[in-house]
Amino acid sequence: MKPDHPTEIARCVAILGRPNVGKSRLFNRLLGRRLSIVHDMPGVTRDLITAQVCDGNYLLMDTGGIGLYTAHTPSVIANAVEEQVAFAINAAKIILHVVDINEGCTPLDHEIAHRLRRFGKRVILVVNKTDNEARAASQGDFFALNLGFPHLISAEHNIGIPALIAKIKAALGPDIPTPPEAPAASGETIRLCLLGRPNVGKSSIGNTLLNARRLIVSDVAGTTRDPVRALLQHTAPDGSTRAFELVDTAGQRAATHQDALDYYAGLRSDEVLATAHVACLVLDTLEGVTRMDKQLAGKIARAGAGLIIIVNKWDLALDKFTRKGGGLDGYKDEAEFRDAYLEALHRELFFLPHSPVLFTSATQQLNIAGMLATAATVHARMTHPLPTAPLNKTIQALMERQPPRMVSGRRFKCYYAVQVGAKPIRIRLFCNSEERIEPQYKRYLVDGLYKAFDLDGVPVALELVGKPKDPQRQFFLDPKTR
Repeated sequence: MKPDHPTEIARCVAILGRPNVGKSRLFNRLLGRRLSIVHDMPGVTRDLITAQVCDGNYLLMDTGGIGLYTAHTPSVIANAVEEQVAFAINAAKIILHVVDINEGCTPLDHEIAHRLRRFGKRVILVVNKTDNEARAASQGDFFALNLGFPHLISAEHNIGIPALIAKIKAALGPDIPTPPEAPAASGETIRLCLLGRPNVGKSSIGNTLLNARRLIVSDVAGTTRDPVRALLQHTAPDGSTRAFELVDTAGQRAATHQDALDYYAGLRSDEVLATAHVACLVLDTLEGVTRMDKQLAGKIARAGAGLIIIVNKWDLALDKFTRKGGGLDGYKDEAEFRDAYLEALHRELFFLPHSPVLFTSATQQLNIAGMLATAATVHARMTHPLPTAPLNKTIQALMERQPPRMVSGRRFKCYYAVQVGAKPIRIRLFCNSEERIEPQYKRYLVDGLYKAFDLDGVPVALELVGKPKDPQRQFFLDPKTR
């Protein structure tokens, strides 16, 4: 869908209004959970935030503030917010026009109401922050907007919310299921998360995947504050389809450069990562791996999500080699530079699992489509259990090929291995003593498992269970005697 003329969605409700009238707080209240970041600073919400409301079965949209032209907001972002608002108005069946009873009916409220009347949409006028009778007495000012009878609420204190929900449901009408237009995708929906520093191109990648300008893209770092979710389907060459939930997260800053909004945006990103199936760590081609990239990589490793490394803006490197007399110092061509980049990347991120690396350009649509196919492959590897017999055979073969070193006069022995979990893949090794295995040898075993079972992109963790100290308990705990 293009933002200029999107098709109206039958059960879609959009929240809009001036900055700082309480739209995001109302969004969270109607949704029943905190999704949009709420802050007193105008302009916190910039992208179009959407979520499905189960109680009523409709899509709810939270938009940025209309008229967001302040000294703290670059004009490029303000213009992009206005474009997203236009998208939401066109797509929605019902508009919740939110105003602030404390500030009264402002000229900008009148301008917004005039624009809404031209669209001919069903509008519910929502007067927020009405938490006492004295404030409620000021509602008469808003009749001048000519949008019908004001509905008084306090999103913060849950006043008037049940009645507003009933009004929304009545305006939407009964939910009539419609037959799907396309074959349903096979398997569960893969949650794909885009992570990276500010301005590495996450939103541009998301827009290219969605084929719509749903995410605000600008050269101003920190444009995205809330995680932005969108559903899409990918069709493989064999005709099969997979459903994805794409989540674009806020650019992660170092703790020393964070303000309050960056802190809460980081918490939201951590929540997204905790539930993601596959994470895409987006790097900048010409900046390489930075300290912040390493910190993000560590977060992904601890979360246990599948991992794809995206080296974005690769067109900048290609451009340097295609220009006459150009190139990068010390490299004769793009292939040599790519090999050197990969070597440096693996050296800097040595603690990560073996992961696919894609060299992309969102602006040139270079290798973007390959992201979904790679994510589907990584997800399939994560969800396919490792057979116990081949697993044990592989472990024994690795130990015979390179026996562990003697520690305190004795050598580490593994009696039995079994997979006990996923995300990450957890393999429990029943052994003589967990203290006798060195970290380097654990990495050797994990590397061997990656090669034997084609686990690129999938985190693997070894859990060691040594023999019990009490010999009488050994019979019951030794897997060979169970």
